[in-house]
Amino acid sequence: MPAALEDLLRELTPQVLGALVRRYGHFDTAEDAVQEALLAAAQQWPAEGVPDNPRAWLITVASRRLTDLLRREQARQRREDRVAQWATAPSEPIADTDDTLILLFMCCHPSLSPASQIALTLRAVGGLTTAEIARAFLVPEATMTRRITRAKASVKDSGARFALPAGQDRDERLGAVLKVVYLIFNEGYTSTTGPTLQRVELAAEGIRLARMLRRLLPDDSEVAGLLALMLLTDARRPARTGPLGELVPMDEQDRSLWIPELIQEGVDLITAALPRGPVGPYQLQAAIAAVHDEAPSAAETDWLQIVGLYEALLRLVDNQMVALNQVVAVAMARGADAGLKLLATIETDERLASDHRLSAVRAHLLEMSGDLPAARAAYEQAATRTTSLPQQRYLHTRAQRL
Repeated sequence: MPAALEDLLRELTPQVLGALVRRYGHFDTAEDAVQEALLAAAQQWPAEGVPDNPRAWLITVASRRLTDLLRREQARQRREDRVAQWATAPSEPIADTDDTLILLFMCCHPSLSPASQIALTLRAVGGLTTAEIARAFLVPEATMTRRITRAKASVKDSGARFALPAGQDRDERLGAVLKVVYLIFNEGYTSTTGPTLQRVELAAEGIRLARMLRRLLPDDSEVAGLLALMLLTDARRPARTGPLGELVPMDEQDRSLWIPELIQEGVDLITAALPRGPVGPYQLQAAIAAVHDEAPSAAETDWLQIVGLYEALLRLVDNQMVALNQVVAVAMARGADAGLKLLATIETDERLASDHRLSAVRAHLLEMSGDLPAARAAYEQAATRTTSLPQQRYLHTRAQRL
């Protein structure tokens, strides 16, 4: 299938599914019907051409398929009177409303676990097949099928209305949506398991979803901050791995390989977002990424500014990884001893106890301080705690150099 057609279908997927759920309800059955309509389009459009109104075409085909599925279901339950109501629904005019945002909120319903929210978002909003999602997360397709099926059943059982939540509930649900999109990007940018450091297609999907959110909520500063953070981070992607796929840390990267267009777009976004309203965590993280990306070299990084940004961020969030990153920033700005002293205040946090990044940061600071035997032991400990093969190789290499 041509790339342009694939992009069109993925863009239309949440719009078509939103239209069906708004009209019929039955989120789980509607999602199945939309997938069948997408399959029909993928088979017919390359040969017959794209219809004048592809969205309407998909909604019509999906509606017919949904009617068939519901008729079959209702027949099994001997409730033919309800079938008649569904059968007449396709004659209603197709609304121009884009329900993608409502669909995102539904996929990130609080009744779902984060893993289920991610899977359902990629399936319903991202337009990925179950097989593609399973490959992205390195699990069997049958496992992912069960996860998505349970997620759809949970949404149905929750009795969630197909409408935007209001007030504080909306803010909390938007926070969940942003978190899910960021988790998708992060899993692609730094894979937690498997033989490769990056899964580019998953990171790209996170950015695509963030762009979609930005289009739907153009005045939300945190949405802009999230997109800026992703762009500024992804700009470094070409320099993060060496010829054999090995990890290259930021201070050793060839910055001429960074993508200047993404850096400029990210800087412009965060520069415009920061003065507009309350500053949130994603905006501050994007500001930190901007300081890194705009530094001509690692040695010229404004670490004092980064320390200040992390201090502001920690006033907003209780996040052990943010605290760990602040330790690194303090060490770079004020020396290894200052970093080790700050590390001692957080290393007893149970959320960090078994994380390889705690040992890796300790190793880095010990190496900076000149305690090479202790640094070597910490690098080896970090290597045993990560499930990412490229990170294991990198940590073992650092240990061997000492």
